[in-house]
Amino acid sequence: MDAFSLRAQWTLLLLVSVLLGAVLHYFHVPAALLLGPMIVGVVMGLSGATLRIDKRFFLVAQAVLGCMIAQSLSPSILTPLIQDWPIVLAVLLLTLAASGLSGFLLVRFSHLPGPTGAWGSSPGGASAMVAMAGDFGADVRLVAFMQYLRVLFVASAAALVARIGLGDEAHSVSLLWFPALNRGFAITLVVMLLGAWLGTRLRIPSGALLLPALAWAALNSSHIAILQVPEWLLAVAYALIGWSVGLRFTRPIFLLALRTLPQMLASIFGLMLLCGGLAWMLTRMLDIDLMTAYLATSPGGLDTVAIIAAGTQVNMAFVMAMQTLRLFTILLTGPALARFISRYARTGTGAE
Repeated sequence: MDAFSLRAQWTLLLLVSVLLGAVLHYFHVPAALLLGPMIVGVVMGLSGATLRIDKRFFLVAQAVLGCMIAQSLSPSILTPLIQDWPIVLAVLLLTLAASGLSGFLLVRFSHLPGPTGAWGSSPGGASAMVAMAGDFGADVRLVAFMQYLRVLFVASAAALVARIGLGDEAHSVSLLWFPALNRGFAITLVVMLLGAWLGTRLRIPSGALLLPALAWAALNSSHIAILQVPEWLLAVAYALIGWSVGLRFTRPIFLLALRTLPQMLASIFGLMLLCGGLAWMLTRMLDIDLMTAYLATSPGGLDTVAIIAAGTQVNMAFVMAMQTLRLFTILLTGPALARFISRYARTGTGAE
């Protein structure tokens, strides 16, 4: 891959991503247009590709997702969360406990430093976790590898579960790829770009996604403007996010992580199973389907979970509310959890 020019690499990335995304879409795989580019990005990244997605394009892609999510948000989203707040709080705390246990065992049974294991195993927004990890003495390269490895597995597993659970219903709606654009599209672009810029300036975790979503939800509920997010724009956003995740899997970072890769994989799969168990418990206590509960508790990033939820018949509002609450809970408790793991996970091994 090193021998290919930058233009040749871009051409290969685009063509193979479109082909694989189309194949997955044909077989009704949810989030096909995310998974296709993500898989191609991983393969090319590990093969030595020098391509990188500019962070500004990644933020704009997140803002597009925010506008898409806003179509499912309304003030009524707060009703079940307020009515069943003890259950919601319990799920949040159990998710935090599962995260802590995963990080604790990872540090105990590997050679990873405490802060690196703690931040790498925290199921919040991957980009937010990586950004904060460096401030607490963690190896940012390994944290990024662990976070995006988890995103890759969680996205693939969630799409597979959705495909098996919903069958052909996962993509039963016929999509209009190129609708006639109206005034709503122009307003969408303004809110999207302004929200992405403001979210970044204010340093709000996942702000490029959350601020446009909240702004559009307010505009929609007040009937001030009508949202228009065409399918072709969503497809571009999905591809940018997929490439951003996939191309982070470079050969040097993979070789660096190879020594502890088995423990990392065990930690990721263990956390996925624990969150899956929480999803099953949630269906027993609340009137929601298993797929909604699975995505609401799934330890992936806000953006990838939103894309998968959009391609399935789930309660998007509930999923995004739970994911957002978990993100901010982990951001608030992450530093203390990292210190705890750093201090106690090595107990009994410190003499080695």
